[in-house]
Amino acid sequence: MKDIHTEELKTKKITDAVDGSTRVDRRTFLGVSTAIGALAATGGAPAIAQSRTSRPVVVSSGNGQVYRNGGSETCVERAWRLINEGEDVLESLIEGVNIVELDPEDSSVGFGGLPDALGHVTLDSCCMHGPLKRAGGVAAIQGVRTPSKVAKAVADLTDHHLIVGQGAQDFARQMGFTIEDDLNTDRSRQRFLEWKRRIDPSHYPDPDRQANLSPDAVREFTRQSLQVAEQMAREGLIDPEHLFGTINCNGVNRNGDVCGVTTTSGLAWKIPGRVGDSPILGAGLYLHNDVGAAGSTGRGEANLYNLASFLCVEEMRRGADPKDAGLAALRRIWENTESRLLNEAGEPTFNVNFYVVAKDGRHAGVAFYGTSGSGSQRYYAVCDENGGRHEPIEGLIR
Repeated sequence: MKDIHTEELKTKKITDAVDGSTRVDRRTFLGVSTAIGALAATGGAPAIAQSRTSRPVVVSSGNGQVYRNGGSETCVERAWRLINEGEDVLESLIEGVNIVELDPEDSSVGFGGLPDALGHVTLDSCCMHGPLKRAGGVAAIQGVRTPSKVAKAVADLTDHHLIVGQGAQDFARQMGFTIEDDLNTDRSRQRFLEWKRRIDPSHYPDPDRQANLSPDAVREFTRQSLQVAEQMAREGLIDPEHLFGTINCNGVNRNGDVCGVTTTSGLAWKIPGRVGDSPILGAGLYLHNDVGAAGSTGRGEANLYNLASFLCVEEMRRGADPKDAGLAALRRIWENTESRLLNEAGEPTFNVNFYVVAKDGRHAGVAFYGTSGSGSQRYYAVCDENGGRHEPIEGLIR
C-alpha cells in the first residue's frame, strides 16, 4: 500500500464544505498568531520555514541485520526497500521485524523465543505511527508468531493502545490471526528444560526473607535465576545478548515521516505474567513526528522506571543530537538505579541500549556498555542508501 496516510495529511483541507467559509483549525490559528506576533515585535517580515527533505533511514537493534528467515533480506534491508518504494513507513518496519519474529534461529522474539518459567512463549509488542498520531500494543500474548502485527491492529482497529493476556489473544483471533498452541521450537524447549534442570528452588523468592536480608545478600539472592542463564550463555547454549532479547526498529522516509516498532519474547525464564518495557509507550518505544524516534533493548524494568525512550525524544526536541539524547537517558537511568543493581564501582550490573533516529535521518546506538565483558564491540543495525550494515554502539561506561 502506498504512503496514502502522508498524502492525506498533506492535502487536508481547512475549508468548511457546508457554507464555503474558510475555517482555520486551532493548530493553524496558533501558528498564524505566532507569526503575526513576531512580525509586530520586529517590524519586519516573518521568517518562512524552509522545507527540508529527510534522509530515509532504518535503524534497529543488532539482530535486525543478522536474521533472514531463509530469504535474501534482513529486517532493516527489507524495511528500507519498502519505504523507498513508497510504502507506509510503519507497515514497512513491521514487514522487517516479521523476518526476525518468524525466524526460529532468533530466540529473542516471536516463534522460538525463550519461554517463561513455566515453558510458555509469551510475547510483547508496540508500534507508533508518527504522521497519524496512532499507537497500539499487546502484552503477554501467547500463540501468535507476529505480535507486531497484532499491535498494529490494535492501533488501526480499536480506540485503545494496549491489550494484554488472554484478551490480546482473543482479539488476535477475532482479527483473523492464526493461534497456535505452542510457539516453542525444539531448540527453545531444550533450553527451557536445561534451565529447569539447573535452577535453584528459590527461583520465586520469599518476600519476608528478602526483606530481612542485608544489601549484599539481596544482590546475591535476586540474581540467582539469571546466574543459571548466564552460565548457559557462557557455555554457548543461549545467546548472551538474548537474555533480555528484543528487536526495536525505527524509520524515517524522505518526507520526514517517523514510525517505530518494538517486539520481544521478554526476559528469558521470567515469572509468568511479567511484562517489561517493550510494549509500553514511552519506554520500549517513543516518537514524535516533528522530532524523531527512540527504542530500547536490555533491562526493561530500568527503562520502565524512567520512561527513557520518551526522554530521548524530548532531549532531541530540545536540540540534542541522537547520540547525546541517548546518553542523557542512560544517565537518568543510572541516577535512579537501586543500590542492589550496582556493582562495587557503583556502575549498573545490567545493560540498556537505545536506538535513536532524528527526523532528518541522523541516528545513533548507545548503551551503558558498548563492549561486552570480554571486550568485544556491540553493534546496532542501519540501512540507508549505502545498504544494510552494523555500526558500533557508543558506550557510556565502556
